[in-house]
Amino acid sequence: MVISSVPYTIPQDIESPYNYVPTEWICISFVVLYSISTAIHMVQALKYKLWWMIPTATFAGILEVFGWSARLWSSQNPELLTPFEMQLVGTVLAPTPLVAANFVILGKIINQFGSQFSRLTPNMYTVVFCSFDAICLIVQAVGGAISAQAVNENNDPALGGNIMLGGISAQLFAILVYISLAAEFFLRRIYNTPFHHQTMKFEEDQLAMSKDVHRMIFGMSLCTICIFIRSVYRTVELADGWFGVVIANESYFNWFDGGFVVVAMYTLNIIHPGVYLK
Repeated sequence: MVISSVPYTIPQDIESPYNYVPTEWICISFVVLYSISTAIHMVQALKYKLWWMIPTATFAGILEVFGWSARLWSSQNPELLTPFEMQLVGTVLAPTPLVAANFVILGKIINQFGSQFSRLTPNMYTVVFCSFDAICLIVQAVGGAISAQAVNENNDPALGGNIMLGGISAQLFAILVYISLAAEFFLRRIYNTPFHHQTMKFEEDQLAMSKDVHRMIFGMSLCTICIFIRSVYRTVELADGWFGVVIANESYFNWFDGGFVVVAMYTLNIIHPGVYLK
């Protein structure tokens, strides 16, 4: 599905390129929430020496602060195109590095608790999924830049939107594959059935995971589900077009983009791999 190509002209009864004016107090709330979470992620990464959490969860927070600061700017100057272009790029890209954090966490769990139950090696989760995630990030960035330029020049932004749609759809597919592989690993471990080429089984006492690890798995799962829901929303939003019903509804954006990513960010703050995955 592609975004319909229509001339990009803002209808006279619409005061901003959003098709609505962002609500100021909501924008302030999200800027504050993301700023706090991002600062905590940075401190936690330094404290536990988990350097990979800086280009993943911390960077995701920085992009969200950037995007929601731009929306706050738009709430005060709704007719300006510059903040609209900034938030478009920031909020579209932000969850992508956060997804990468979950890929790394799953790889570490598999490495500690039985790689013989996994279809991929632990390192492959980091290499394959994070590389694919980086490609999706680049595709979305290119699409966002093309759309922003088209909006600035009062041209049709559908091409850039379709590119972003492709990047988000690819990311959605990657998340589904990741969920499937994770589910397979945990089921094989529960039933103690390693792959044929790795015949070593665990003794019954080796199959047990600590409560901390179970909490980490729960946190990783909740974070993944939140990002998945957000990705479904953005896919529907972009497929619906620049003047569609979905993109013109601020509440949808606040709940399904801002809200779910906030939950994902704070989930990894509260259930942090530095604490629960040692």
